[in-house]
Formats: sequence, structure tokens, C-alpha cells
Amino acid sequence: MTEAIKQSLRDKKGARWGALAVVSFTMMTGYYINYVISPLKPILEEYMGWSSADFGLWNSAYGWFNVFFLMLIFGGLILDKMGVRFTGLGAAITMIIGTSLQYIAISEIIPMDGLLFGVDKQIAIGALGFGVFGVGVEIAGITVSKIIVKWFKGKELALAMGLEMATARIGTALALAIPVPIAMALGTDVMPAVSAPVALGLGLLVAGFIAFIWYTFMDKKLEKSEGITDEVSEEEAFKVKDIFTIMANKGFWLIALLCVLFYSGVFPFLYYASDLMVNKYGVDPEFAGTIPSLLPFGTILLTPFFGNIYDRKGRGATIMLIGSIMLLGVHLLFSVPAMNHYIIAIALIVLLGITFSLVPSAMWPSVPKIIPERQLGTAYALIFWVQNWGLMGMPLLIGWVLDKYCITNPDIVAEGGKAIYDYTIPMLIFAATGLLAIGVAFMLKAEDKKKGYGLELPNIAEKAEEVLESN
Repeated sequence: MTEAIKQSLRDKKGARWGALAVVSFTMMTGYYINYVISPLKPILEEYMGWSSADFGLWNSAYGWFNVFFLMLIFGGLILDKMGVRFTGLGAAITMIIGTSLQYIAISEIIPMDGLLFGVDKQIAIGALGFGVFGVGVEIAGITVSKIIVKWFKGKELALAMGLEMATARIGTALALAIPVPIAMALGTDVMPAVSAPVALGLGLLVAGFIAFIWYTFMDKKLEKSEGITDEVSEEEAFKVKDIFTIMANKGFWLIALLCVLFYSGVFPFLYYASDLMVNKYGVDPEFAGTIPSLLPFGTILLTPFFGNIYDRKGRGATIMLIGSIMLLGVHLLFSVPAMNHYIIAIALIVLLGITFSLVPSAMWPSVPKIIPERQLGTAYALIFWVQNWGLMGMPLLIGWVLDKYCITNPDIVAEGGKAIYDYTIPMLIFAATGLLAIGVAFMLKAEDKKKGYGLELPNIAEKAEEVLESN
């Protein structure tokens, strides 16, 4: 009777997939805010006087608190100590606070004249808000990852993570596609309503917060039905010294390095992708975000597809290697000056979408094969912390490079005209992340073979046993 009760919720498909749907929606609302500013870059430069360096500073703020104040690591410790319900609600509230600051800045609710910390006040307050938001969304990410492991370990783990990422990417796609049309439709000829897309995102975050409150009741029901609690025995409890155990694990560092390299070649690229479409491919700014928005739409189908392959067939390390090779190839093709027709841009975005489906579909489900479940919150937090170095540094680097080396009409800009950028050097910088990721992926395959993590084995326990028996 006890065994039947244990299996009464986790083993019910409707329950675990329902829990996944709720937390995935919360992440989707966060991913919208993550990129809502990206397609507005040409408008912000034309109507509000921003430079590429200003834009890069705003976006680099995403990682400030996570990197320099170790907020992600503290978040992981809180997650492993306090559990997913407490941490998830706190993360959702933090996202709302950070986005509110961004809205105040970009809507100029308060006077934005003058400098703050030596930076234009609007940029400083907005960047501060994006930094606070970055803390919330990253902690939400590690919390949702642990929630999925909690419900799906030994089952369709990679598929579940793939579906969560695919749902979150809907937020990314919307953020790339709709802000400019919304700003133009609700604004005037004198000034587009650049704050309107941010206001929409703020409303979505509130809805995501409400959705997570709903999830907390599902989580309690899971614990009641299976005897799972966030409180564990003294032997199993996470200890601070376990941080050093995690950091001494070579497999952990290879996953973390692959993560920062791969995501540095994708997420910061999306910040500048709309501007790339305008400057290199001649796309109208009002529709420039539509092409990059194809990337996350592709991942909606392909990330769960590749995740399902990993669950049933294995080959996780190989999938990550293939994705890294494709990342290098796509960015090299983006860097070729002569390939400047918008059809080529569409094709490359689609290829990048396939790439963006391959690596995450295998990388995140591989972490529980390397790190014990009781340490997962902190392990994910440490990986996200390493990732945030790239998410902070790459936008700042690209913005600086664009202003320093890539303006093709400096005389006109000096007279107050609009800058036109040559994106060849930035795309080569993005390509370098793919090259380095290939080397790390080869090292990960070798380490897996040496340590027997099982990265090439299926995630579904029964399938993995079949493979081992056949060998």
C-alpha cells in the first residue's frame, strides 16, 4: 500500500507534465523581458540618443550582481537549504522588482537628465534594474532545473528540460518580434512608445508569479504523496564544504566552460541580431526583429526532439560536440561581408536555431549524471555563475567594438547622423566562442569515457540498462 502511494503522483504522466507546464510558463515570462530591449536598439539610438556602448552597458548589467556579488551562488545555497518553493517565489518577486526599475528608466517616469555613477541616468537606472532582474531570472532558472529533476529523474528528463526550454523560447521569440511594432503602433511620429513592450513584460511577470504560486501547491502534493521533503537527513543535507567538492570535479568544470562559451555565442548575439539585420542585410527596423525571432521558434520543436533522442538513445556528449561545431560554422558565415542578402540571414538564423536546440538539450540533463541530486541547486548555480561572466562581458565587448572599430560613416556620425555598423569583427568574436566550445566538448567526451558518467547513455533508466546489457 505504501509503495502504491509512493507512485501515486510522480508516476502519473498528467501530474508531472502539468507541473512542468506551470513552471515553464513562469520561465517564459522571464525570457520575454530578457530580450525585450534587443530589437529596440535602432529606435533607441535614433530617438533617444543611445550609443552601442550604452546598449552594451545596459545588457551587460544582467550579470553584474550574479558575478561580482555571487548572488547566483547564494541562490543555489538557498535553493538546496530552503527548497524550490521558497526560492522560486523569491526569484519571481525579484524579476518583478528589476523589471519595474527598467520600466521607470525607459519610460522616464522620473526626470532622467544628468549622470548617475558617471553614466547617463536613464542607462544607469535601467541597467540597475536589468541587473536585479538577472538575479531573479537566473535563480528561477536553477530552481526550475531542480524542479524538473525532482519530477523526471529516471524518466523523460531531457525531453522535459527540452520542453521547458522550448516554452521559455516562446518568450524570447515574442521579445524579438513584437516590441518594435508595439512601440510604433502606440507611439507617435515624434517618439515611439518604447516603454510599452516593457510594460507588457511586467504584466507577464506578474502572471508568471501567480503561476508559480499555483505550482507550490502541486509541489506540496508531490511531497505528501511520496514522502519527499526539502528537509533531509543530516547525512544527506547540503554542506558548504560540498561547494569545494563540486568545484574539484573536472566534469563539472567542462560542462560549465562549455555552457559559458556556447551561451556567449548565442544570447549576446540575440541582443544585437536585430541591429545586424538592419546594418548588414538592409532589413527595415520595424521588421528586423522578425528574422531573429525565427531562432527560438525553431527550438520550440527541436529542443524536445533532441532531448527525446538523448533520453532514449543517449549520445549526450556527441550532441554537444555537434552543436559546438555548428555554432562556429554559422557565425563564420554571418561574418562574410559578401553574404548580405536577407534570405541568407534567414537561413543562418534557422541553422543557429538547430544549434541552439542541440547543446542545451543534452547539456542540462547531463549535470545530474555528474553531480549528486542534493548538490544540484548549488551545482546549477555555479554553472550559471560561470555563464554569467560571458553574458555580462560579451555584450559590453561587442558594444565597445562596434563604436570603436565598426562605424563605417564616422564623419556623418560626427555631424549628428545615424551610425552604420560593419558587423564583421563582432561576428568573428562570436565565432571564436564556437571554436573554443569544440575543444571543450572533445575534452568532455574524453572525461566521460574515463570517469564513466554515462553521458553517452540514455536518461531513461530502462533504456540505459538495455544499452549496458547489450555491451
